[in-house]
Amino acid sequence: MKRWWLHSTGAALVAIAVIATAQQQDFSKVEIATQKLSASVYMLTGAGGNIGLSVGEDSAFLVDDQFAPLTLRIQAAVAKLTPHPIRFVVNTHWHFDHTGGNENFGKAGAVIVAHENVRKRMSTDQFIEFLDTKVKGEPRVALPAITFTRDVAFHQNGDEIRIFHVANAHTDGDAIVHFVASDVVHMGDAFFNGLYPFIDTSSGGTIDGVVAAADRVLAIVGDSTRIIPGHGPLATKADLRAYRDMLATVASRVREGVGAGRTLEEVIASKPTAEFDARFGKGFLPPNRFVEMVYRNISR
Repeated sequence: MKRWWLHSTGAALVAIAVIATAQQQDFSKVEIATQKLSASVYMLTGAGGNIGLSVGEDSAFLVDDQFAPLTLRIQAAVAKLTPHPIRFVVNTHWHFDHTGGNENFGKAGAVIVAHENVRKRMSTDQFIEFLDTKVKGEPRVALPAITFTRDVAFHQNGDEIRIFHVANAHTDGDAIVHFVASDVVHMGDAFFNGLYPFIDTSSGGTIDGVVAAADRVLAIVGDSTRIIPGHGPLATKADLRAYRDMLATVASRVREGVGAGRTLEEVIASKPTAEFDARFGKGFLPPNRFVEMVYRNISR
């Protein structure tokens, strides 16, 4: 947590909710909750991004690891489910509410895996423009030791775990993790369930890429598939489709406004999210800020 800091005023509310800074959150009060999704796959929640976990005869296989102060609690939660130590940690993207535990897990012997752009971004100082947030590079032990460009597969715990890259979605390094036999998908921050999402334009993210990522996942899941979002509650295919359709509709309306030469203020005043606000607008990113983000993303 000491490796990054905030400089934001206008975006402070968003930043606090998204990244939950160590200075502003008492992690001693965070509890790691466990939800069983299949015989071998679980969803863990605490602070930061949702965690996926596969356990079985081979290993403990973790997807994302939240914040450094929570590592011992995450390890304790995993230890209740399996005697195996955490062997692999997959990062769905580089943001620190999903990778903050990398250094601790790396030192404990876990192999960290991610798209090659995650390693590139974590190894150097970054700037998240929309949140006016500087992020310092991580030490070598926190970086992914194994990287991929398109896809990779693991065969662990009686499951085939397919991991594939979705280009320029939430960032330029997003990965989707599909536990095939368990019929579970972890989407990282390519999916915010029931919330307007944050799309990190300065890290290569685009709203069109998020829609494309949703389309790709919708093509491989069924009505009974359990979908772990980066943030929000466990989801279904219907939840993902509603999210995808909302994004596509808002993007189309904002793009029309940009094409017509309307200012940001004019596009916000047109209320392109109006019919979606009741479902998605009560999270950390309010409608006007979401429209601003989409406008800047499309105008870039």
